[in-house]
Amino acid sequence: MTQTNSVTNDTRHAALGLTDERVVQMYEKMMLARRFDERGQLLQRAGKVNFHISGITQEPSQVAMAFAMDKEKDWFLPYYRDYAFVLSVGMTVKELMLSLFAKAEDPNSAGRQMPGHFGCKRLRIVTGSSPVTTQVPHAVGFALTAKMRGESSVSIVSFGEGSSNQGDFHEGCNFAGVMKLPVIFVCQNNGYAISIPFSKQSAGKISDRALGYGFPGIRVDGNDPFEVYRVFREAHERALAGEGPTLIEIMTYRVTPHSTSDNDMAYRTKEEVDAHRAKDSLPAFRSYLESVGLWSEEKEQELQANIRKELDEATEYGERAPYQAVEDAFRYVYAEDAEAGEVR
Repeated sequence: MTQTNSVTNDTRHAALGLTDERVVQMYEKMMLARRFDERGQLLQRAGKVNFHISGITQEPSQVAMAFAMDKEKDWFLPYYRDYAFVLSVGMTVKELMLSLFAKAEDPNSAGRQMPGHFGCKRLRIVTGSSPVTTQVPHAVGFALTAKMRGESSVSIVSFGEGSSNQGDFHEGCNFAGVMKLPVIFVCQNNGYAISIPFSKQSAGKISDRALGYGFPGIRVDGNDPFEVYRVFREAHERALAGEGPTLIEIMTYRVTPHSTSDNDMAYRTKEEVDAHRAKDSLPAFRSYLESVGLWSEEKEQELQANIRKELDEATEYGERAPYQAVEDAFRYVYAEDAEAGEVR
């Protein structure tokens, strides 16, 4: 497809109902998440922060699924690699940096939890917990509440393929299927549950498990964000129409170690990682925008400069921000007796 100065309706994004402005915003969020992730890794290596967990190459699919949701009405229960997702629904780089530095202003947990344990009341992001998959039954509960109240909202919950082998996943799917609840289950299958390859975790497709619970299961290529968007938009429409849940398995790959505490070369080869890194769909998304006349090298340079400035300011703020005071250590942990002024 050759580059043009004007865009016709003969484009993939227009066919999906995405405006030129929206599809450009998708790319900007993908790149912002990528650069934040890279900054997090650098900060950890420099000894500025203790821990970082990466989602590089998973950003395009995370942005696509976020853009298919309703930011004003839906409920979001992400997992720990979902930087691109939470940025797309409204979290800021400054807020993520406060979490990375474990500072008191961190809206996720006031610095109590490791990075990636998202939670933001104003954005309808439900607080996550360290035990994997516990967010699945919580998402089902939000969907049940929406149905009981007659609210037009959908809950979306994501997790890794290793997590899909936990009991919480199966119990959540079963209940949601029986009650035909407006919830979207998202398995981001990146090939490894820490050091265990998918072939040693599960037999068959994760998406096929939906059949046993009475609702559709779909496997989608995570390197095709337009197809990801289409699948999620349809799942969202099904949920709002009262047709129940959908299980979506995004096929992706984790090109980074599980976390900054992991040596991934102990269980896979550099050649394997490099082969998947070459399939990175972020440059391909940029090429698409260029081919339809929506992007240019000048715009790219401007975007990179703006992101760098935003990251630098957020990093400086996060590093200088105060830690939580010792006297506030048990705030929100115990209920306060308003009359006696004591905790109980």
